[in-house]
Amino acid sequence: MTPQRKFFLYLKNSIGWRTNRKIVVFTTDDYGNVRMASKEARETMRLAGMNVAFTRFDFYDALEDKEDLQQLYETLSSVKDKNGNHPVFTAMSESANPDFEKIKKNNFEQYHYELLPETYNKLAGYKGMMELWKEGIEKKLIFPQFHGREHLNLKFFMESLRTNNREARTAFDNRSFAAITRRLYPGIGYTAAFAFTDFNENEYFKEIIRDGLNVFEKVFGFRAKHFSAPGAKENRVLEETMFENGIKFIDKDFITAEPLGNNKYKKVLRYTGQRNRLSQIYIVRNCLFEPVQLPSVPKTDWVKYCMDQIDIAFRLRRPANISGHRVNYSGHIEPSIREYGLSQLRILLKEIVKKWPDVEFMTTVDLGNLIENS
Repeated sequence: MTPQRKFFLYLKNSIGWRTNRKIVVFTTDDYGNVRMASKEARETMRLAGMNVAFTRFDFYDALEDKEDLQQLYETLSSVKDKNGNHPVFTAMSESANPDFEKIKKNNFEQYHYELLPETYNKLAGYKGMMELWKEGIEKKLIFPQFHGREHLNLKFFMESLRTNNREARTAFDNRSFAAITRRLYPGIGYTAAFAFTDFNENEYFKEIIRDGLNVFEKVFGFRAKHFSAPGAKENRVLEETMFENGIKFIDKDFITAEPLGNNKYKKVLRYTGQRNRLSQIYIVRNCLFEPVQLPSVPKTDWVKYCMDQIDIAFRLRRPANISGHRVNYSGHIEPSIREYGLSQLRILLKEIVKKWPDVEFMTTVDLGNLIENS
């Protein structure tokens, strides 16, 4: 860890809710999101001239399958905290994906989505996935929370399709939304669901949030309380709609670039335990664990790096909120990626309970409730 990075981590942990308890939370993004459909889809897109290695998400990430969840559960079950609880992934999840068939049937004029169980049912090898989710929730190994209705900026997505953007159409034809490098609007990527150019677009986003939270409940059987925006770009004007629909805890970066429209942003400082005018609590991730990277990225000892970050958090009496993504444990395209990511996670978990035998594993909602009642 560089001195500059170490200084920033001490700064990041210098403010916020304090506790003497050794609390570890895993906040993991992108569950329920299609991204790259399969290895065959990736190869077809590559042969069409697309840069499928543009990011690790484009190259490796796919909708979680049975092996992904089963092996994740096995890994999380390998250790317990002082209270006998296993680590639990707060899985920031989408509960809908584009309905590719309906969108195409309507000549790309109107967006249609399908619920996550429908997506599973359309794909080979995904039967029984919702039962597997239920098992993980009941065993307190995984706990889905709201990561938007879908991981897409619908304006970007639909305009790209209607204008016959080559990358978007090729991805779409392969039931994917990945490796789309061209940006129609400055500062807005196709996965940033709540990014905008015109501030009035937030009125449409409010509708998506209302509907998305209802869809989440329909898919998972309970209301979400924690929200993390796909692409982490949303304006605070959406917080009232979140509040009205049950969101008590909001994921934020320590230094948040709040979009104002037309590629303009306002820097805002956020910290864990901070409350907005509606008494919603901001939760900031202060540790990072991303063991799976593209081969071109310099190697990092992610276990040591994460342990050092946890140590700084605990020294300053902060909970350790470990940020990550599904791609680290995604084996549908490359099983070896899942094997490597889970092997690193298993090492990390064993190191945590060894160094801090009084550790307590929680979900983000458990943490939020603890802060709220303290």
